[in-house]
Amino acid sequence: MALGLTYATSQTLVRMRLAAFRHALKDQSRVSWIGTGALLGLVLAGGTIWVAATGDQDLLLVALAVWMLGWVVGPLFAGGGDETLKPEYFSMLPLTPRTLSAGLLSAALAGVAPVISLLALLSLVVLGAQLSVPVALVALPVVVLQLLCFVLASRLAVAVYGVLLQVRSGAVLAAVVNAFILAFSAQGWALIAAFVSTDVQGTMASAARFAPSGWGLVAVDAAGGGDWLRVLLAVAGLAVLAVVMFAAWSTLLVRRTTASRTGRKPRRLLTGSGPRDAAAAKEVRSWTRDLLYAHRAVFAVCYGLFFCLMPLAVGWDGMLPWAGPAALVMAGSMSANLYGSDGTALWTTLMTPGSAGPDVRARQRAFLLVFGPVTVLITVLLTWWSGSSSSWPLVLSVLPALLGGAAGLVVATSVFAAVPTTDAHKRSGNPLNSGENEGETMGIVWVMLILVSLTAGPALVAALAWSWWGVPVGVASGVLAWWYLGRVAADRLEQRGPELLTLLRHGRSTTEQAKKTAALAEFPRWRRNLANFCLGFGAIPLFPQAVVPAVFKLTGNNDTKSWFLALHLDSRWRWPVITLMATLGLTMYAYGALTYLNAKKASRPDG
Repeated sequence: MALGLTYATSQTLVRMRLAAFRHALKDQSRVSWIGTGALLGLVLAGGTIWVAATGDQDLLLVALAVWMLGWVVGPLFAGGGDETLKPEYFSMLPLTPRTLSAGLLSAALAGVAPVISLLALLSLVVLGAQLSVPVALVALPVVVLQLLCFVLASRLAVAVYGVLLQVRSGAVLAAVVNAFILAFSAQGWALIAAFVSTDVQGTMASAARFAPSGWGLVAVDAAGGGDWLRVLLAVAGLAVLAVVMFAAWSTLLVRRTTASRTGRKPRRLLTGSGPRDAAAAKEVRSWTRDLLYAHRAVFAVCYGLFFCLMPLAVGWDGMLPWAGPAALVMAGSMSANLYGSDGTALWTTLMTPGSAGPDVRARQRAFLLVFGPVTVLITVLLTWWSGSSSSWPLVLSVLPALLGGAAGLVVATSVFAAVPTTDAHKRSGNPLNSGENEGETMGIVWVMLILVSLTAGPALVAALAWSWWGVPVGVASGVLAWWYLGRVAADRLEQRGPELLTLLRHGRSTTEQAKKTAALAEFPRWRRNLANFCLGFGAIPLFPQAVVPAVFKLTGNNDTKSWFLALHLDSRWRWPVITLMATLGLTMYAYGALTYLNAKKASRPDG
C-alpha cells in the first residue's frame, strides 16, 4: 500500500511539473532562456560523448566531475534551482516524508536539465560499447544511478544551504564557501598550477576517479577488464550514496516544512534624531539582521579577497591591490534590487509624506557604511603587502569612484528596474528562492557588473595619465555619481512610488506580460536565443580577454599570460586583440540589452 501511494504521488507530481513546464513555454522570454540553456547543454553533452568516443578516460573523468559540480553549484547561483513544486505546498497532505521526497525527486527528474545530463552520461554507454556489448549493457543501469546521484546531490546541496542561511553563522559560512567556488571558477588555474607540476589532467583524473562522479566510469572500466567484484563495489557505492542522500534530503525537508520561525526580541530599539537618522538606522539594521543581506555582504567581500589572493599560489601578487575594488563591484551587483527585496513593506515608506529622499539617502549611507571601511582597509593592507608603489595612485583613484558609483547605482537600479521577489515574511524554507523572476534578477546582476565597473573609468584613465591626480578625479566622480543618481532615484520614487508598490505586490500585469510576450514573439527565435547567449557570455571577451590584459599591459606586468589570449601574441598584436575583445564583449551586451529593451518599450501602455 505504501509503495502504491508513493507511485501515485510521484505520478501526480510529475504531471504537475510537466503542466507547469508547458505553462512556462507560453512566456517567450522564458522560452528563449530555456532554449539557450538547452542548446548550450546539448553542445556540452555532445562534447562529453565525443570525449568518450575517443577513449580518453582521464578527460572523461574530469568532464563527468564538472557535470556533477555543475549540479551541486549551479542552483546556489540560480536562486535555489527549479522549485516549481515547493515542499511547503504539500505540508498539509497526509504524506510521509519518504513519500513526499520520492514524489519531489520524480518531479525533479522530469525536466530539461536531467534529460541533457542523461545524454551526457550516455558517454559511459559509448565507452562500454567500445569494449564489448555486455559492458555496454552494464553501463545502462550505471547511467541511471549516476544521474540519480547528480539530482540528489543538487537537491541536498540546496537543502543544506537553506539550513545554513537560517542562522547567522551558517549564512556567513555559506557565503564564504559560495565566494570561494565562484572565485575558483575564474582563478582556479593558479591553484591547479601551484599544486600540479606536470600532469594536470592526469592528477585531476586521479582525484575525479575517487569522487562519486567517477564511480560509474570505474564500473564500466572494471567490467571491460572482467573485474566483476570492482563493478559490484562501484555500483553498490552509487546505490548506497543515493539512498544516504535521499534519506538526508528527506530529513531536511521535514525540518523545512515543520520548523517554526518566530521573531526575536530586538536587543536595542531603533533611535534617531530625525527622519534621515531613523531611516539610516533602519537600513543598517537590515544589513546586520536580515540573513540574506548579511550573506550577500560577506559573499561580496570574500569574493574580492579570493579572486585576488588565489594568484599568490603561483607567486603573482599583482592582483592584491584590486581586492577591494573587486569586492565593491560584486557588492554593487548583489545589491541591485534593494527595493525589490523590500516587497510590500515599501508601503510604510510611501505612506510617510516626504520620505522618499531620506529613504534613498539612508540606503546609500548604509551601503557606504557596510562596504566602505572594509574595502578601504582591504585595499590599503593588500596594496602595502604587494609592495607595488605604482599601484597606489591607481587603486586610490578607483576606490572612491566605485564607492560612490555603486552607492548611486544600487538605488537608481532598484527603483527603475525593480524585480518582484517574495516578501521576507513569506520566504520558504529555501531562502535562495526569492520568487519566479530569478532569471530577470540575474540579468540585472550581470548588467550591474558592467555599470559599476564603468564608474571607475574616468578615475582610472586620469590615474594612468597623471598618476596621483587621478585621486581627486575619483573622489569627484564618486561624489557626483552618489549625489546625482540618488537624486534621480528619490525623484522617481516620489513620483512613481505607488506604481512600484503595485509591481512589487502583484507582479507585472497580465496585459503587460502579454504585450511583452507578443513583442518578443515578433523577433525571430534565433534572435531571442542570440540575445540570451550574448547576455550570458558577453563577460568572457570583455573582462578576462580585454580588461584584465589591458590592466597588465598598463601596469607593466609582462610575465603572467594564463588564458589571456592577447598576452600570448606578439607585442604588436596585443593592443589590437584587446581592443577587438572589448568591442566584441560590449557589442554582445548591447545587442542583448537592446533586444529586451525594445520588447519592454513595446509592452508599455503607450508603446
